[in-house]
Amino acid sequence: MHTEPPPDWAPARRRVIGARLREARTVAGLSQERLAEMAGIDRKTVVRLEGGTSDARLTVWLRLARALGVSLAELVRE
Repeated sequence: MHTEPPPDWAPARRRVIGARLREARTVAGLSQERLAEMAGIDRKTVVRLEGGTSDARLTVWLRLARALGVSLAELVRE
């Protein structure tokens, strides 16, 4: 596990990806609760990811992309 602080650019990038997640969820007509259920994760995880305050394992992002019917690349693109 990493103990070093994230690079300076990482928090801003997490917020951009979080906003993209929120947009995809809204377009899909899903609540945070429903998306969490569909992805098999906790609602608080969705809240934290949309807010850009948390990192997640690749598996979580894959589950979210599948639940939303989008590619992982769509969520995390530059």
